[in-house]
Amino acid sequence: MIADVLADTTSRMQRAVEAAKEDFSTVRTGRANPQMFQKVLVEYYGTPTPLAQLASLANPEARTLNVTPYDKSALKAIEQAIRDMPNLGANPTNDGNLIRVTMPELTADRRKEYVKLVKSKGEDAKVHVRGIRRKAKDELDALKSELGEDEIARAEKELDSLTRQHVDLIDEAVKRKEAELLEV
Repeated sequence: MIADVLADTTSRMQRAVEAAKEDFSTVRTGRANPQMFQKVLVEYYGTPTPLAQLASLANPEARTLNVTPYDKSALKAIEQAIRDMPNLGANPTNDGNLIRVTMPELTADRRKEYVKLVKSKGEDAKVHVRGIRRKAKDELDALKSELGEDEIARAEKELDSLTRQHVDLIDEAVKRKEAELLEV
C-alpha cells in the first residue's frame, strides 16, 4: 500500500518536472526555436487551435522561423496570434504563402526579464511538486490505522527525500535555462 502511494507520487512528480522543463523551453533565448511557439493559440473557425496543428515550423536561420500554414486562409489569423503572443517580441511578416518570424536581438534588460520569468515558472513547478507531496502525505495518514506508525514515519522520510530530489531537478533546470538566457 505504501509502495503504491510512493510509486504514484514519484510518477506524478516526474511528470511535474517534465512539464516544467517543457514550459521553460517556451521562453525565448537568443535563437528562434519552434518550441517557443508551442503555446501559441490561433483563432481558427472560432476555436482556439495550437499553431503546430495549423502549420509547419522550420528554422532556416538562427533568428528566423518560417511558418507554413496547411490552410492558406489561416495566414492572417496565425500572423495575428504570433504578434499578440506575450513575452515573444516577434515580428511576423506575411508574403501570401508563408509567415517569416524574425526574432529581434535580446537586450540585457530583456534577458533579465526572461530570467525572472523562468524563475517564476520554476517556483510554480516547485509549488506543484509540494502539492503532490501534501496529497501523498494525506494518503499515508489515512493508512495509519491499518499500518504501524513506524512504517508511516519511514514512508514520510522517503516522501521527503523524493520531494527534495524533484525540487532539486527543477532548480537544476532553472539554472540551465538561466545560463542559456544570459549567454550572449
